[in-house]
Amino acid sequence: MENQEDIFQNRIDLTELSQAVANIQEQLGKVIIGQKESINLLITSMLCGGHVLLEGVPGVAKTLTAKLISQTLDVSFKRIQFTPDLMPSDVLGTSVFNPKLLEFEYKKGPVFSNLILIDEINRSPAKTQAALFELMEERQVTIDGTSYPMQEPFMVLATQNPIEQEGTYRLPEAQLDRFFMKIIVGYPTGEEEIAMLQKFNYSSQKEVSDTVKVVLKQKQLVSLKNTIKAIIMEDNLLKYISDFVQATRNHKQIELGASPRAAIALMNASKATAAIQGRDFVIPEDIKSVGKAVMRHRIILTAETEMEGITEDEVLTELFSTIEIPR
Repeated sequence: MENQEDIFQNRIDLTELSQAVANIQEQLGKVIIGQKESINLLITSMLCGGHVLLEGVPGVAKTLTAKLISQTLDVSFKRIQFTPDLMPSDVLGTSVFNPKLLEFEYKKGPVFSNLILIDEINRSPAKTQAALFELMEERQVTIDGTSYPMQEPFMVLATQNPIEQEGTYRLPEAQLDRFFMKIIVGYPTGEEEIAMLQKFNYSSQKEVSDTVKVVLKQKQLVSLKNTIKAIIMEDNLLKYISDFVQATRNHKQIELGASPRAAIALMNASKATAAIQGRDFVIPEDIKSVGKAVMRHRIILTAETEMEGITEDEVLTELFSTIEIPR
């Protein structure tokens, strides 16, 4: 069995990818204490070119983590603070009349960047949120009949606070489905909090953050994304994903099941997870490890289930236990 795995691992050279992931983890570890699962899921999404929704209460380093990720990459970065008065033109840009040329010119908005951080995405109303639909799915902006494509790599990182509801606008299902993953950022453990206090006892957050350096070039990231596509996934695992997604559409506790886009996202996330683990082939555990992050925002529970206090993660865990694991 050991020799067979050696043969598998020699099909694709994952040395560059493993080193890149380790370097990013090392740089983020200079500032972020704990949050290893969240960071790994972020890296997984980045390698797949997927957008990420970070959800957590204020003060758990959602925005800081997103900014630090951008510091490790040699790519352009923009931050947009969503507010109730933000207009679509503030995000996408607008046409401005040029009196010299006697014609309108398109002035690009802040979304024209490789990595975009949208802070508090649920603070802006539906018309501003809807402005992101084409951007996130087709990776382009269409203004006055002309389409302007985004430069690769392109990724949207959005944050939201699940607790405070006043002055917020719930994201529609069509937009949630465009997020590759929804990552829940929780509180640190007691030991992690002590380590955090020790780190910032005599140094400011900015001083520590400034030590984070670029470890991955733009061309390297594009190359690594192509490596992920080559990761091997057997047909029985594709059926496993299909069976799971189909099960979400026929579960008594789920009002709306996962979409075909969710199945593709789960497949790609599983491939990236395998590569990060140093394998060029996917195993069932890879699929299960990213299943909740890929699916939790793509299903809607029935009203009765929500009233019972049952969460999406609990239903997904139960679902995974009922689907036969391929051998």
